[in-house]
Amino acid sequence: MSTPIRASSILPGHREDIELHTADGLTLVGELARPLDRAPVATLVCLHPLPTHGGMMDSHVLRKAAWRLPALADLAVLRFNTRGTSSVRGSSEGEFDNAVGERYDVAAAIEYAEFAELPNVWLLGWSFGTDLTLKYGCDPAVTGAILLSPPLRFSTPEDLAVWAANGKPLVALVPEFDDYLRPDEARQRFAAVPQAEVVGVPGAKHLWVGDAETVLDEVVRRVNPAVPVPLPTTWDGPMETGDASTYADRTVASFADRPVPGPPAN
Repeated sequence: MSTPIRASSILPGHREDIELHTADGLTLVGELARPLDRAPVATLVCLHPLPTHGGMMDSHVLRKAAWRLPALADLAVLRFNTRGTSSVRGSSEGEFDNAVGERYDVAAAIEYAEFAELPNVWLLGWSFGTDLTLKYGCDPAVTGAILLSPPLRFSTPEDLAVWAANGKPLVALVPEFDDYLRPDEARQRFAAVPQAEVVGVPGAKHLWVGDAETVLDEVVRRVNPAVPVPLPTTWDGPMETGDASTYADRTVASFADRPVPGPPAN
C-alpha cells in the first residue's frame, strides 16, 4: 500500500553522523546519507543558509533532500553545520565569520567527500550557502553547483569570473518573489558566467516554503538525469517519521526585522 511522502517522512537509507576537520583546527558536525543497498550515482554537498537567521544543516529543503533522495534518486547527501552553527546533530566549533573563515568549512566538506570516494560531487548551496559555493566551491573535485535563492551578497564579480573560466555547470534556482535577487536581475548578474542556467520558479519565495518538492525535482534533473521527475509523492515500503516540528520557529526566519550581515567593509 502506498503511503504519501510528507514533510516528516524519512525514506530508507544508510545515515551516519560524521565530523569534518578544517585546516584552521575546527571540528564541524554533520551527517552523510546514502542509498541503503546500492552505491550512490552522485553526491550533494549541502551548504546551508545564514546561521544568524536560523540556517543550519537541517534547514527544511536540505533535510528533505537527505531524507528522500538516497531512496528516490540514488544520491548521497552530505550535510553539515558551518562554524558556530547548531542543530539537533550538535554544534560546530568556532564562530560565524561572514563568509571568510567558512572557506575552510567548504574545503573540509569537499575533502571528506573526496576521501570517502563519493562520486560525482555537486554543491547544493542555499542563500548564504550560495555565496560560499561561488567563492570557494570551484574545486577540481566538484562536478558542478546548484544555487537556491542566490543573493550574491558576499560573492563578487571575481568569483563569478572563476566559474566562467572553469566552465563547470552552474544552475541558479531563483524564486519569483525572492527578497534579495529576482529572476530578471539574476539573469543579468549571471550573464557573466556563460554556462550558468538561471531558472525562475513561479510563485516561490526565498525560503522555499511549500516549494521544496519543486527544488528537489530540479536538483535531481541535473544531478541524476536518469531518474524521472517529478519525483514520486508516495512510497511503497518501510518509512520512518522525523520530528519536523523541532525547527518550526527556524523555518521562517525573521529577515524583515533582523539585520542581514554583509561582507566586512574594506
